[in-house]
Amino acid sequence: MKIRLPAVAMLALIASGPARAAALSEAEATFLEQLVTASVVLEQRCTGYEVDGSGSVQLGARLLGSPDAAMAIIDAYAAAIKAHDGESYDPGKFRPEVAEAARRTFRRVRTDLIRNPKRACADHGESSAARGLLRRY
Repeated sequence: MKIRLPAVAMLALIASGPARAAALSEAEATFLEQLVTASVVLEQRCTGYEVDGSGSVQLGARLLGSPDAAMAIIDAYAAAIKAHDGESYDPGKFRPEVAEAARRTFRRVRTDLIRNPKRACADHGESSAARGLLRRY
């Protein structure tokens, strides 16, 4: 039986993908869910809300222990968005587990906002504002 080198290399790449994807910690998952929820509120143009960038980093720092850890999740989410949209992104910041968790949260919140925009905008917008991710204007 003769195995070709390209086939072995392809199998190694396929097998290493899931191994490289680390699980999100509970704090990372919580912060990411809150970050994605706020971004969907803005994406769906819920009136009366705007981003609070410093509040986002402060919340992430409280949950994750440092502003650097918060920025790492924010950067990973930004890379996931760019990858999804086919734009160039920093592969060093891309984390498949962040992309997958963000995709699930985005779909869930967006569906809620589409089905009942008035109620969902108020609920998700106010909870995001209370956490400091968004502010009312």
